Amino acid sequence: MLRKILILITIFSFFILAACSEEKPEPKESSTSDQAATKKHTERGDHEDTEKGGHEEEGRSVHLKPEQMLAAGIFVEPITLTKVSTTIRAPGEVKLNSYRTIKVSPRINAQVIKRHARLGEEVKKGQDLVTLSSVEMAEAQGQLLLADKEWKRVKKLGREVISGRRYITAKVSYEKSYAKTRAYGMNEADIKALLTQKRSADGSFTLAAQQAGRVLHDKFIVGERVEAGYELMVIADESTMWVQARMTPGLVGLIDVGNTAEILLENQRLPAKVIQLHHTLDQTTRTSAVRLEVANDNDRLHAGMFVTTLITTRDKKKALQVPEAAVLRSADGDWQVMVEQDEAGEFKAVEVAVKNISDGKAVIEGLGKNAIQPGTRVVTQGAFFVQSELAKGGFEIHNH
Repeated sequence: MLRKILILITIFSFFILAACSEEKPEPKESSTSDQAATKKHTERGDHEDTEKGGHEEEGRSVHLKPEQMLAAGIFVEPITLTKVSTTIRAPGEVKLNSYRTIKVSPRINAQVIKRHARLGEEVKKGQDLVTLSSVEMAEAQGQLLLADKEWKRVKKLGREVISGRRYITAKVSYEKSYAKTRAYGMNEADIKALLTQKRSADGSFTLAAQQAGRVLHDKFIVGERVEAGYELMVIADESTMWVQARMTPGLVGLIDVGNTAEILLENQRLPAKVIQLHHTLDQTTRTSAVRLEVANDNDRLHAGMFVTTLITTRDKKKALQVPEAAVLRSADGDWQVMVEQDEAGEFKAVEVAVKNISDGKAVIEGLGKNAIQPGTRVVTQGAFFVQSELAKGGFEIHNH
């Protein structure tokens, strides 16, 4: 038994010694070519990352031959500092032109008999709007008929037959009755028809449009009884509108009547003019009002709209100014001009800030390291052609 135990111990010890004496494999060394390739790839990756994040891509240019420039009508000239008016930016509200707006109302108590025009309708001067009926008008019409009959009899007899007093009394009575009927709202055509007995003295009369325009308000129904002065309709000529801009009194002091202005409406600029400066302050906002007049082409402006106004002042400062056609929008929406390089016929697009556009001129300001300076030669005519040539090459046509 002891012998078997010794044999097992001997075998177990042999396996232990064998395991301890076994050598571990060393790591395989990479070849020289593999190390070089890895080093090259790492260096190239680092260089690309540095180049990508280290600086922006240089602006590209386009070369045009003299014959191309002549055919495209490209004109280049150096820009200089010129005196331009400063601009005040202020909120504004579109209002009706009160000088071209009328209210239709009776001068006596009356009842609405018939409507001739509807809300929103364009009417012409002299066009019938509404027919009314009044007891007071019926009395006036009757008095006119009597006065007219007496006046015609007196004129027929002549001054030789009747006394001067009767002659004058008949004449004054007729003229007074006629004027009263007209003042109540009866037009001359209806009065003539009344005196020639083509119509009766029923007290009816028709109010007509005193000017051409659009019916903006319509505050009655047929059959309704209205009092003297009641506003039946409002007729407005919207071909020109007012814009009331509000600003501090100090800024108003820099503006003169007649100064040019612009109305910003949905990325459009509408020319306007200062026509009035208010000298009283709003009790709530403590601001003064500047009234502008603007042509309402294509019926784009409506009373109550809020807009932004740009009003020129009497003060002037030196700034870079170019024709409006010289500034263009880039692909990303920035403003830019085409600048000629040292070599004639070579052009680059340079980004600028547009401070103001008025009367076909744009006030610009350079941006960044490529900011343009006085004396820089800029394309003032044919800039769009140059921009198109840059785009054909697939270049970025803006410079940051």
